[in-house]
Amino acid sequence: MTIGVGACLAAGYGMALLLAGYGIDLLARRATAALEGRGRGGFVYHADHDAWLCPEDQWLWPKSYDPENRVMRYRGTPAVCNSCPVKDACTASDDGREMVRAVDAWPATETARFYRGIACAIATMGVIWPAATTFAAESAAEVLVLLGVAAAIGLGSLPLWSHLRRSPALFPEHVPQRSLDESLADRQLVITAVNSRRPKYGSDTRRGPDGN
Repeated sequence: MTIGVGACLAAGYGMALLLAGYGIDLLARRATAALEGRGRGGFVYHADHDAWLCPEDQWLWPKSYDPENRVMRYRGTPAVCNSCPVKDACTASDDGREMVRAVDAWPATETARFYRGIACAIATMGVIWPAATTFAAESAAEVLVLLGVAAAIGLGSLPLWSHLRRSPALFPEHVPQRSLDESLADRQLVITAVNSRRPKYGSDTRRGPDGN
């Protein structure tokens, strides 16, 4: 059974797109990890206590709120941190280790959903490419191989769709959500209203000798 170069390239390209989708999904996982407090040197945020737990089983409690950056600041007990055996690798401050947490969680969740949406779109292209190449296949064997690869990529993309479906949507309800068309329509209405209120001067309507 001989498979042409075009079919091999289409199959390989489809698999590469699937791998690219998983790479982008990894970015979404990192955004989710930042939201949940993972990946910060072993410090884990516990929402039920509103505090961070360090790798040495010590708590960092809320100390202040930064309204400009909308973050809560947490700090460990100085006496505990200064006597910690891993202090030198943790913080140079003698006032205790500080951690921050963004009050608004929706930017991280929306970023994760954005990445996962792109990952699913790329994986879909990975399915379409070899499937569409079957129309230019030179033999039945190539058709079977291309369809098999497309099916394998489709199955391989199912976890990506599952991740997207399970990604939380925490966009605040009080913030208006409008489509691009709605925003453009509103902008056009504003432009029309401004033009209608613009004062008219004689020079605006004066015509030259040629009538222009």
